[in-house]
Amino acid sequence: MNTTALLIGLGPLLGWGLFPTIASKFGGRPVNQIVGTAFGTFIFAFVFALIKGLALPTGMDLVFTVISGIGWASAQIITFKCFAMIGSSRAMPITTAFQLLGASLWGVIALGNWPGVTAKIIGGLALILIIIGASLTVWSEHKSKENTQLITKAVAWLAVGEIGYWAYSAAPQATSVDGMHAFLPQAIGMVIVGVVYAIFLSMRGEKSALTEAVSYRQIWSGFFFAFAALTYLISAQPNMNGLATGFILSQTSVVLATLTGIWFLGQKKTPKEMAVTIGGLVLILVAATITVMI
Repeated sequence: MNTTALLIGLGPLLGWGLFPTIASKFGGRPVNQIVGTAFGTFIFAFVFALIKGLALPTGMDLVFTVISGIGWASAQIITFKCFAMIGSSRAMPITTAFQLLGASLWGVIALGNWPGVTAKIIGGLALILIIIGASLTVWSEHKSKENTQLITKAVAWLAVGEIGYWAYSAAPQATSVDGMHAFLPQAIGMVIVGVVYAIFLSMRGEKSALTEAVSYRQIWSGFFFAFAALTYLISAQPNMNGLATGFILSQTSVVLATLTGIWFLGQKKTPKEMAVTIGGLVLILVAATITVMI
């Protein structure tokens, strides 16, 4: 692995690692966060497409790539809601774990990954490690009934959100479009969800997110997300890090997202909780490595 490939592969570490903390720091409601993130991603993707001279896909290729973006934005609304419920430092490891589980199971069921009994056993053990790791990250030294109920509710919502993240990853596989050409249509799908969601809430009597300044400050969050998505697409190319290594490097973002949430957003943990959380993050990363190396 050369230095350039490694640096590009670590782009998602910074982009996706800082994205939830920045979005939470700017504040606002989940609708403000999704509108700003979608606009920021669209601006980034549009400029990139102009520079590279990338044309929009057509026909069903366009439909599926837009659906991909709709899936991500729908899931991210739920994730933003869970940030407000339990904090990004707890929500991020859980949603990462669900995405790893979803991607692995989809690969086995639909794509024929992990052929053979041995591979399936090793893969199954890796999935168990992911579940254990995610459980450790939300462990509390001083439990309360209210806190337990809140975490349980957030986990249930994040499990539902995995449907959207699955669509984000799976929909482009039904096309012949490469990741760079899919980037702008995905951003269009995100904008559609953000605008429709904002209009829907305003029709219910809430203030329109499209007229609130915080929504446009959140555009910076979208830049971080888009930077991560683009560097991951480049990193996963065969002449760079390849899909397996690129994926593993991208998953290191959960560590930065969790730790910055604790350090900069006041999502406090006791020393024992911190040690258990770090242990859980290590398990998630080890399991992610196993799932792509089988």
